[in-house]
Amino acid sequence: MKCRICGNEELKKFLSLGEMPLANSFVPKEDLSKKESAFPLETCFCSKCKLVQLNYVVPAEIMFKNYLYVSSTTATFRVHFAKMAEDICESLDLNKNSLAVDIGSNDGILLKGFRKMGVQTIGVEPATNIAAIAEKDGIETINDFFNADAVRQIISRKGHADVVTATNVFAHVNDIKALVGNVKLLLKKDGIFVIEAPYLVDMFEKMLFDTIYHEHLSYFSLTPLDYFFSSMGMEVFDVQKVDSHGGSLRVFVRKKEGKFEIRKSVGKMLEDEKNYGVNDFALYNKFANKVYGTRERLVGTLREIRRRGKIIAGYGAPAKGNTLLNFCNIGTEYIKYIVDDNPLKVGLLTPGMHIPVVGSQHLDQEKPDYILILAWNFAKEIMEKAKGYAEQGAKFIIPLPEVIIVGEQLAK
Repeated sequence: MKCRICGNEELKKFLSLGEMPLANSFVPKEDLSKKESAFPLETCFCSKCKLVQLNYVVPAEIMFKNYLYVSSTTATFRVHFAKMAEDICESLDLNKNSLAVDIGSNDGILLKGFRKMGVQTIGVEPATNIAAIAEKDGIETINDFFNADAVRQIISRKGHADVVTATNVFAHVNDIKALVGNVKLLLKKDGIFVIEAPYLVDMFEKMLFDTIYHEHLSYFSLTPLDYFFSSMGMEVFDVQKVDSHGGSLRVFVRKKEGKFEIRKSVGKMLEDEKNYGVNDFALYNKFANKVYGTRERLVGTLREIRRRGKIIAGYGAPAKGNTLLNFCNIGTEYIKYIVDDNPLKVGLLTPGMHIPVVGSQHLDQEKPDYILILAWNFAKEIMEKAKGYAEQGAKFIIPLPEVIIVGEQLAK
């Protein structure tokens, strides 16, 4: 495996989560007897450009052509992306003559925000079922991967773009050089590229190892991104930290001839990362060792709850939850069922562990004593939705970064 940024072949492995099924490959009950595919899930570090990436790549067509993740399921993300569109429109002074293109546009959640601001939009989404949802909502969408053909279609239909966005998708792409080459073709001279991706430093600081799964091929700090875009004839001119997914980077990139000045935020974050240790392999080994300790504490907590005869339900069936369940070997002996608000997942079984996914009304039919919040990034929203069960005595378990039981003092 070569580094996808600099081509270095001497990558250093630092964490193995074992062989795992794909995190969004939920299993229909009728397919339970069929063998599930599983693939190595291991991270490695490039000492040259400082990129962290998986050392095994599952073909994108397997993971993304039929997809169960719908961005608009949570109110948290609806608010997040509406605000992101508003901020970009105001900072770039976009108007009715401007064009925003979203790569991996899902159900059009971000483009709806641009459209509300009066900007022209078009999305590119490879999942046929999800693209159909966006089109039904009036968001023009090309059902394909973001490739040269998609770029030609956009330019033919709409012209060149003022802004191209890639939120929670840039880390999914193996050939990021080809993607950025296509972005450059699509952008106007002063157009900008905005990416948003989970932040490596937050993942390490908060022990969010469950964000490691096969769809996430790269784990970015600003250091390798700055190196990468410079090598592609572009420049990072601004960077912001945002709260989504436990902590993400929002990176603003221009063509080298673009008009935007490089802001102090870039140099400051690069210096902060150097001081944090992102250039040194010792940081990565330390993280790996802490991951295994976290697993032991979570499983020990669940085992003790079940020993007392209590019922545990899960809330949220996100991809990250399936990394956690499979790595910790948490199956139906611990969790009886998982509630999810996405109707595409209800009625299916989680990959690997085969825990049934049910609608929220099931909480009334089989009341749990504890609710394990697998979608921890929406913990506040979930606890508000399920506060009636807390009033009846149910307690919430937040698994990361440390196991916390809301409403109960853990024994140390």
